[in-house]
Amino acid sequence: MFLSGKRALVTGSTSGIGLAIARAFRAEGAEIILNGFGDDSTIASLRAELAADHVNADLLTVAGCEDLMHKAGPVDILVNNAGMQHVAPVDDFPVEKWDAIIALNLTAAFHTVRLAVPFMRKQGWGRIINTASAHSKTASPFKSAYNAAKHGLDGFTKTIALELAQTGVTANCISPGYVWTSLIESQIPDTMKARGLTRDQVINDVLLAKQPTKKFVQPDEVGALAAFLCRPEAGNVTGANWSIDGGWTAE
Repeated sequence: MFLSGKRALVTGSTSGIGLAIARAFRAEGAEIILNGFGDDSTIASLRAELAADHVNADLLTVAGCEDLMHKAGPVDILVNNAGMQHVAPVDDFPVEKWDAIIALNLTAAFHTVRLAVPFMRKQGWGRIINTASAHSKTASPFKSAYNAAKHGLDGFTKTIALELAQTGVTANCISPGYVWTSLIESQIPDTMKARGLTRDQVINDVLLAKQPTKKFVQPDEVGALAAFLCRPEAGNVTGANWSIDGGWTAE
């Protein structure tokens, strides 16, 4: 197990993509620090499954990010995965939603990285992985804050990759398209009702309209990609934005 002896912090890891990444790391021997929301029983179950610690924090604030990193302690692997979304025309986009999306999807990554890097640099090894999105490479209407944050995350990742290029620390983005999670599945009935469509029509003509494979990305596929980026063979892979989107951004 190539991650034995490594400590990995994954934000937003109590469900969905983040949980899949945490499971992939644990399968390779990493010590896991979970972060995210959930009821006490769910978090207790995940801690037991992954032999993990859990640190909750308000990543919308500088103080919250600093509290997370202080409680987590030095980490070998940092995955910035926590995120949020809101859809509205730019002239009707709630200012507080813009501020929150930029804070969580972009600014929180800056704060966690700046606090994680000194230890990684000192030991001569580290992996920084930022969960971006197909929207880090292309845009969709009514998602101004999300598009801006994810494009910014791509640029931020490239910058820190260059700064750390000779330190043994790598930085990469993973950019999924639509991933089959409980969050996506829960949206299907409402979309069926709102648009007068069948379940298959919602899946193929709405959710997967931009994914040429017409298949959802699976969370464990994203987890496997994240694990690869931590392998010794990936030591020269840095500053890259890895698409896993069924061909969406190839068009």
